[in-house]
Amino acid sequence: MFIDMLGSVAGLLTTISFVPQAYQTLKTRETHSISLPMYIIFTSGVFCWLLYGLALNAWPIVAANIVTFILSASILVMKIRYG
Repeated sequence: MFIDMLGSVAGLLTTISFVPQAYQTLKTRETHSISLPMYIIFTSGVFCWLLYGLALNAWPIVAANIVTFILSASILVMKIRYG
């Protein structure tokens, strides 16, 4: 039980950390200072964590990485679109 709660808190904190960047990027469409290679690698890694969580049936990992993937993919799309 403690391990699931710890994983949930960790997932919540890391996911929330992307909200300001995603909000700012979607609001301003300013992506000049964002590294495209970093976001490609990061978004791919988050997707792998999501698959890993699904394979383990570890819902704290799945939930956190679904939201983080959506946020990071949104930033990535904006970077590609508005470069």
